[in-house]
Amino acid sequence: MDGKIVRPVTEFKYIMLYKPKGCVTTRSDEKGRKTVYDYLKDLKIPHLVPVGRLDYDTEGLLLLTNDGDAVNALTHPSHEVEKTYLVHVDGEVPEHKLAQLRKGVVLDDGVKTSRSKVKLIEFKDGVSKLQVVISEGKNRQVRRMFAAVGEEVTFLKRVAVGAIRLGGLSRGAYRYLNDREIAYVKSL
Repeated sequence: MDGKIVRPVTEFKYIMLYKPKGCVTTRSDEKGRKTVYDYLKDLKIPHLVPVGRLDYDTEGLLLLTNDGDAVNALTHPSHEVEKTYLVHVDGEVPEHKLAQLRKGVVLDDGVKTSRSKVKLIEFKDGVSKLQVVISEGKNRQVRRMFAAVGEEVTFLKRVAVGAIRLGGLSRGAYRYLNDREIAYVKSL
């Protein structure tokens, strides 16, 4: 193409990154902000792309791969791969709002979310800690869901994508997926 030989990818790589808050899920940023690729500088994997996105203020599990089929399997709405988040909200979130979130809420753009799983983990020191599981991936969805019921998310961390859990990585660290995790991705 354009005078260059194009060869298909023959060796697929699957990476788990603990994306810290304060960086963007893109290759470069016009505002000069840190990107997830700044944490992967030592990797020389062509065509490595993020599987979905996490916004600037969200931390947690971000998968990256050069396997286009895996990206599609993990992100296409028809596969309904669940994404699990740890959410903090100041104050006690009443049960009726949790019930609304579980049934689906209308976001600020008029689109209604699908059902979700929302569980209060604990209310301590004035903060509600919740687990939220969604199977869609609208832009800033979890934050917008809570805004739709009049609550503001103060902390958001993705802890799992399907059967793949973040585990013991520290912020900014990455690792290759293990054989079990790769088998899960391929099973989709």
